[in-house]
Amino acid sequence: MSIFSHRWLTSISAIDAAVWQQFFADNPFTDHAFLFALEQSQCVSAASGWQPQHLAIYQNDTLVALAPGYLKSHSYGEYVFDWAWAEAYQQHGLEYYPKWLSGSPFSPIEGQRLSIAHSHPEQVYQYITQTLTAQCEQQGWSGWHINFCSQQQASQLTPHQGMHRIGVQFQWQNQNYATFDDFLAQLTARKRKVLKKERNKITQQNISIKWLQGEQITKAVMSQFCEFYQRTYLKRSGHMGYLNHDFFILLHALMADKLVIMHAIHAHEVVAATLSFKNNDTLYGRYWGAIAEIDCLHFELCYYQGIEYCIKHQLQCFHSGAQGEHKIARGFAPVFTHSVHAVMDATFSPAIADYLQRERQHMRIYHQQCTELLPFKIDN
Repeated sequence: MSIFSHRWLTSISAIDAAVWQQFFADNPFTDHAFLFALEQSQCVSAASGWQPQHLAIYQNDTLVALAPGYLKSHSYGEYVFDWAWAEAYQQHGLEYYPKWLSGSPFSPIEGQRLSIAHSHPEQVYQYITQTLTAQCEQQGWSGWHINFCSQQQASQLTPHQGMHRIGVQFQWQNQNYATFDDFLAQLTARKRKVLKKERNKITQQNISIKWLQGEQITKAVMSQFCEFYQRTYLKRSGHMGYLNHDFFILLHALMADKLVIMHAIHAHEVVAATLSFKNNDTLYGRYWGAIAEIDCLHFELCYYQGIEYCIKHQLQCFHSGAQGEHKIARGFAPVFTHSVHAVMDATFSPAIADYLQRERQHMRIYHQQCTELLPFKIDN
């Protein structure tokens, strides 16, 4: 008999916020308040295809591990794409959904997914994977998935039926720059000229930028940002986005100290805005919205202002979201991301394992190619 036991939590409210924060202290996207806001606003729910199914592990009465989890009825909002797997299941008359996913909804941000407080974590990992596999088999879930975990966590999970997947994102790293010009000085002359030209276009169009954080972010500011976000999503994707007004208002009420809003202002009117999160060493650029098409404004507000903010506040990393090869020329270096996947079907599991092995080789080549395209001087 195992020394561990577990509970499935169908709401983040089932566990005290202070207890949760002991396991997930410094990542805004696994913060109890963030996950609570998603649930309370119904952005995640059975109806939205993100049914909360968090996992708590105990030894006797002591909580030793937690994982934010969701029962998924689709693959939207995950940023680790498995649509081809779902299609293959469908073609063979099998059900790919529901599946269980540990991750932060709508957020391609790496972080601790299975947070363990135990002197023998390898025993907890083994119990968790056994529990997940048994639950999948009992409930008819196609498999379990751990998205955007650390490389160390991926290595702990892969011996226990999990299959390792890697991807590539682009992040800016602060090399102890004192000013934006210090950063520019590290670029080749041609790339430096391009960046200066893009930034000058903002000045030439009489656009100013204002940073808001903490108490400067009011309920009205959040409401306006939501309008920008939804309008931009509607124009780009034909829907209003994954997040609603209630979510942004709850975010303001619960997490204002971890938020940064940047306004682009033209003729005394806010014409675009970004919403970012922050912790002790990282700025996370997440959401963007605009009411007008302005040349180079997206680059300025979503990238250059974030770099400026990190330099001024001595943050080490600017994480500007998933994908985006255009970020390379602006000094965002490729970094690997990691996820772990287990599928229950004995036919598909080896086929997916083979696919992931080939994909890993491709991603390593892609990472190297992106690295070679970075705009920094060769002697750096």
